[in-house]
Amino acid sequence: MNTLYARCAVLWPGLAMSAVVAVAALFLAEHYGAPVMLFALLLGMAVNFLSEDARCKPGIEFVARQVLRWGVALLGLKITLDQVQSLGWYSVFMVVLAVSLTIGLGIVMAKWMGFKPFFGLLSGGSVGICGASAAMAIAAAFPNHPQKDRATLFVVISVSTLSTVAMVLYPMLVRGLGLDPQQAGFFLGGTIHDVAQVVGAGYSMGQQTGDAATVVKLMRVAMLVPVIVVAAWMTRATHAQSADSEAAGAPASRPPLLPWFAVVFVLLVLLNSLLHLPEVVVSTGHGLSRAFLVAAMAAIGIKTHLKDILSVGWKPVALMLLETVFLAALVYMLLLPA
Repeated sequence: MNTLYARCAVLWPGLAMSAVVAVAALFLAEHYGAPVMLFALLLGMAVNFLSEDARCKPGIEFVARQVLRWGVALLGLKITLDQVQSLGWYSVFMVVLAVSLTIGLGIVMAKWMGFKPFFGLLSGGSVGICGASAAMAIAAAFPNHPQKDRATLFVVISVSTLSTVAMVLYPMLVRGLGLDPQQAGFFLGGTIHDVAQVVGAGYSMGQQTGDAATVVKLMRVAMLVPVIVVAAWMTRATHAQSADSEAAGAPASRPPLLPWFAVVFVLLVLLNSLLHLPEVVVSTGHGLSRAFLVAAMAAIGIKTHLKDILSVGWKPVALMLLETVFLAALVYMLLLPA
């Protein structure tokens, strides 16, 4: 008990500050309709000086790492096997192919531009799966690195901006392309980055389009698990190479192939699918997941200096634009035979 009390005493200043920033971001997002993750990031960066405070630093680090993992794990309550089955096999194939090729493009182009494959997986996963939430989930499986937080923040800013633009432009695009309500829903759900923007764009075009867009989007969210496995595998491979290069010393333990939060994610999907959990449990889980992810984004923002974001150059921006355009073109082509 004394150990727990001491641990809480160390963490609470950072926890409290992250919570304050998260609540402010949720308030602003609700009243102004902008992406909550973007608000959390910007507000966090505005109080960056707290990351240098010895009292706040441990709690901020805890939120940015451990609370983030719990937020990702609770995303599993959003998905059931019935939702995946309702898509039909061709639709599932479309989603898997689109996500896989977008991530593959990101990795290849990142290496061509001189970045590490990790950045390609991070950017491609955020575009292909579910925006800022995916970026944070994938980053959680990566090893700690001085550049990881900066890369994550850049991807969150870019994907949140692109998702908001897509929410406005894509409904006009699908009308111009002459897609029927079902096809429009598949396009919107298969291309817009963040879940909230998919819901907003889909239901602005009608109930049928909104329902289809939401289910397709949740299928993309389900792709988090295999992508996290890939991220963990890349981490293990890099870790093994580093260990082999050391001339002396005991070998360090390798990271697990499947992080614990991904295991919990899968278990929650199965639990909700088989037992049909009460709505109050599911809605509470959704709320906690959102709160945890927003708080983690706030903590990451607090840890980051604005000059680090501004120094990334034009290549990462071009990469994420390319991934976004590629995903939209691919989904449209896959819809043509449907």
